[in-house]
Amino acid sequence: MNPESGEPPAAVYRRYLESGRLGFQRCGDCGSAVFYPRVVCPVCGGADLAWETSFGRGVVYATTAVFRRDADPYNVALVDLEEGFRMMSRVEGVPAEEVEVGTKVILRMDREGDDPAPVFVPEGEGR
Repeated sequence: MNPESGEPPAAVYRRYLESGRLGFQRCGDCGSAVFYPRVVCPVCGGADLAWETSFGRGVVYATTAVFRRDADPYNVALVDLEEGFRMMSRVEGVPAEEVEVGTKVILRMDREGDDPAPVFVPEGEGR
């Protein structure tokens, strides 16, 4: 995927999601993985950011279960991706209160209405 020069990072990121992939940026100046996409690197301030596609493999860094009054609980998880960035999402296929720190997970693209939603499932659960 070759984003056009000057296209807003959020628009490029959304195109990645709509194609079923998780895009992130890598800084050409310091080598840092950059997520959520931006126009400058938050580590060194460089503007030489190139788009890459994540393989979607990671490990749960932190998680919490959110309990709602009239619905099943859901989890909110921070996932460390192999490429070197952390993102907030949720882990599906496991009861919210049973998601554990250290669980190996893999990306699955769900739909929430018309919007693509990157979520994770425990490794071995399939996409």
